[in-house]
Amino acid sequence: MTIDRIGLTARWCDAAIFNGIVFLAGHVPEQTEGRPLAEQTAEVLALLEDTLAQAGSSKERILSVQIFLSDISRIGEMNAVWDSWVAPGHAPARATVEARLASPGYGIEITAVAAKI
Repeated sequence: MTIDRIGLTARWCDAAIFNGIVFLAGHVPEQTEGRPLAEQTAEVLALLEDTLAQAGSSKERILSVQIFLSDISRIGEMNAVWDSWVAPGHAPARATVEARLASPGYGIEITAVAAKI
């Protein structure tokens, strides 16, 4: 069986697809780094949706998601954006933790696993 990769670089890819399952890399804010967490969250979710579409999937097909916040006390800000984005009736299994992220301007990083359509 083949493994397909989207957004392949020398160090990582944005998604790897195997046996009908899409494994997404951690997505971080590219345009909103250093801005309010709600803006960063909205951007990262849009990036995830774009990668899922490229992989032949969608947010309704997300099986699990891991959310990393630089400051867990701001989870309410993130949840406000998340709750309006997640597809009704299709909330994935989810873990949200505090973590030191790769750049001090990142407030959030999200990775996910989804099924292809």
